[in-house]
Amino acid sequence: MRISIFQPDIPQNLGALLRVSACLNVPLDIIEPCGFAFSEKKLKRTAMDYIRHADFRTFIDYQAFEDHKKKEWPNSRVILLTTKSKKNYLDFRFQKNDRLLLGRESAGVPEYVREAVDDAVTIEMPGKGRSLNVVVSCVMVLSEAIRQTRDL
Repeated sequence: MRISIFQPDIPQNLGALLRVSACLNVPLDIIEPCGFAFSEKKLKRTAMDYIRHADFRTFIDYQAFEDHKKKEWPNSRVILLTTKSKKNYLDFRFQKNDRLLLGRESAGVPEYVREAVDDAVTIEMPGKGRSLNVVVSCVMVLSEAIRQTRDL
């Protein structure tokens, strides 16, 4: 299982994802460009000292991420977390080598990324909100994916 984030806009969210990566031992892929200067100093407040314990790699763009996936992770699926899917993450069957892809906080992912992913899931919103924070969404779906695949 891996977390991947497409062109993050908010350094605090990326810092929190680095902390999730370190604490849950789930690698993180950062698909650039970021909407801010990517530096340890910029992320220090939210990532704190967890950044040195996080297993993360950066990709210059989505094509570099896709090329690496085909070469290094040929049997993995990229599962997009989006408000535009009809598939509830609680009904989805995750696999151990899935990559959970998060979009930009401000705009999600562009159509070319949506077309390239293997599948997409959503968190149903029975309340009055449109969406949850990207890190909250990630942890909810990641927890379910880990629960489903922990004994595989």
